[in-house]
Amino acid sequence: MQRTCQDDYCNTFDSYAAMLAYHEEQSKHSLWVRSRVDGLKVEPLGKGSSLYGDLSAFAAGTTREAVDDTADNLGLAIRVDGNLYPVRVTAYKSLLERARIGGTALPKLSREVLAEVINACLGLHSADALLLVRDEKVSAVHSGDAMDYSVLPVDELLMVLKEKLDARFPGNEFGSGYCDHSLTSACWTMPAQKEDLLGAYVRLLDSQGKSAMASRLMPGIRFTSSDTGVASAKVSALLIGGRYSIHIGGCVAVEHRRQSKVADFALALDQLFAQFGDSVAKLKKLAEVYLDYPVNAMTRVCKKLCMPKKAAMEAIAMFEMAYGDGPATAHDVFLAMQEIPFILKSEKAPESKLLSLEETMARAVSLKWSDYDLAKAVSY
Repeated sequence: MQRTCQDDYCNTFDSYAAMLAYHEEQSKHSLWVRSRVDGLKVEPLGKGSSLYGDLSAFAAGTTREAVDDTADNLGLAIRVDGNLYPVRVTAYKSLLERARIGGTALPKLSREVLAEVINACLGLHSADALLLVRDEKVSAVHSGDAMDYSVLPVDELLMVLKEKLDARFPGNEFGSGYCDHSLTSACWTMPAQKEDLLGAYVRLLDSQGKSAMASRLMPGIRFTSSDTGVASAKVSALLIGGRYSIHIGGCVAVEHRRQSKVADFALALDQLFAQFGDSVAKLKKLAEVYLDYPVNAMTRVCKKLCMPKKAAMEAIAMFEMAYGDGPATAHDVFLAMQEIPFILKSEKAPESKLLSLEETMARAVSLKWSDYDLAKAVSY
């Protein structure tokens, strides 16, 4: 059974109430600590280090499980204002940013040498750092400048989002929620607004013999946020109900920067909801873009968007088997591209990677497809 202190901990939710309760409890027990960068001290925490066997050296509440898990992963601890905490993998990138160092050689160093290098560089900087201590470990070491990092509590974002959804889309339904130590995400559908938002698109699918798909699709949104620097607080427009959720391009985001507040997120939501119909219209318009060389176009677009090669090639092969050398529309190709995240999901790809990929793929809706519809084949 996973414990919340473990770096690979994740959780799923089947109701909004359960997800909100989890994040309210998490916010209550999270600690945001401001400290000078040159006052931080990193120490090695491998299984051979002196710290490993001395649980009393750590801040109150640190368990043996947290120390063991850190020794198996990043292998570092950090002293903040006299308290010593294990460091989570999610904090590594931001810790190096505070030290203003980087490079592929660093992870190859022993933990003892790595700690020395980081400490030497931290000592050169007098700026403030803002550390997130959560579930027994330091999970992030952000800049302490409010213009560089602003705390946007997930529970508060969720409450604002639900309030806005209820006002704009009565009858909305919570689909699923997910969180790990890097990010949080959740989906809602709006079944009562299907005709208003998707009516014309559903009729298009029906006319193309895709009635089964049309009957399942629902307008939806996805919320994502991160307290560790992985993502901004954002909401995206989706089509939900198939084997995969289809990101259709509409997205608003509030960065954890420039003194952003939860109120800024609330204002951004109004913008997305107003544009939802426009996003669907753009997707529908792809059905009017006919391609003479759809396999080549799909290959070029996947390469343009830097899709994962193995999964993209598999999706392209599936599309070629279905369509052969015949013509197709950009809409056909866009739907075929949705197999890529489905393939990766079946291979247990991390949720953060899938969400990033989904967002990148949405850019295909706005591409000028004629630029990619060329007779000359392209190698991936």
